[in-house]
Amino acid sequence: ATTAPRIPPTRLALHHFDMNYSLQLKDLWPSVRSGLLCEQKYGALLNNFSLSSSVTQELELLNATDFVAEAPRKAQQWQRGAAAETSPPLGASISPNIKCYTFPRGDITRFRPARPDTLGLLDYYLMDAASLLPVLALSVQPGDFVLDLCAAPGGKTLALLQTGVCGHLAANDISVSRTKRLYQILHSYVPKEMRDIVSVTSYDGRDWDQLEDGTFHKVLVDVPCTTDRHSVMEQDNNIFHKRRTKERQMLPMLQLQLLMAGILATKPAGEVVYSTCSLSPLQNEYVIE
Repeated sequence: ATTAPRIPPTRLALHHFDMNYSLQLKDLWPSVRSGLLCEQKYGALLNNFSLSSSVTQELELLNATDFVAEAPRKAQQWQRGAAAETSPPLGASISPNIKCYTFPRGDITRFRPARPDTLGLLDYYLMDAASLLPVLALSVQPGDFVLDLCAAPGGKTLALLQTGVCGHLAANDISVSRTKRLYQILHSYVPKEMRDIVSVTSYDGRDWDQLEDGTFHKVLVDVPCTTDRHSVMEQDNNIFHKRRTKERQMLPMLQLQLLMAGILATKPAGEVVYSTCSLSPLQNEYVIE
């Protein structure tokens, strides 16, 4: 054990993905693999609570575009090119209040750091633009009671508040240290009067049904997962570290338990969105099945 070469968790993760995703994605895997190994591109989620008036013009001058506003047009193009009996993804789920700017494919320009307005609220939040898709899919309606079951570090919680229509938003995460980060984001981006509709807790999400059963119109279950990009790029906190093997193997069971708790927390005729940052069918389709 002391003389055997130590395999970095990033290399172990990439080997695992090569073995599994190449079978799953076939000819698509080489391009997906390249995407995982490229530097992460961020989107700039505009903060509707900020008084900064020039940020939209500034971003458009840099050739960044609001991908949320473009979605209906692209959905129509998709529909024209698809079979008549199918419907475009997210076709009716786009919130006009959410704006997230991204640079075009191939443009590796970085966004400047967020700046505070006269009240100290930052003008935008940098996040992986794909992380916004579960929030858009949730399609929050005016007055909805919303639960973000695994909320930290807080990007999706902030995006839910940007809709401006939540009647109440419960943001929960089992990690106390990560909920501290969530509090920081709320204080940096959201005025006090809007923070009053948010309750932040640190319960085990698997037990949520014992706290507030059948209470919410919309529930987001964005579960812990193998976070594929992080796993192939970062050594720190990598779930492919050998000491975390058991934890990794138990992820689908944890995900299933969280999803069940999310369903039980939902009102009759309410909606649940389940999401991961992984390509693994074990953590996605199989959990749903």
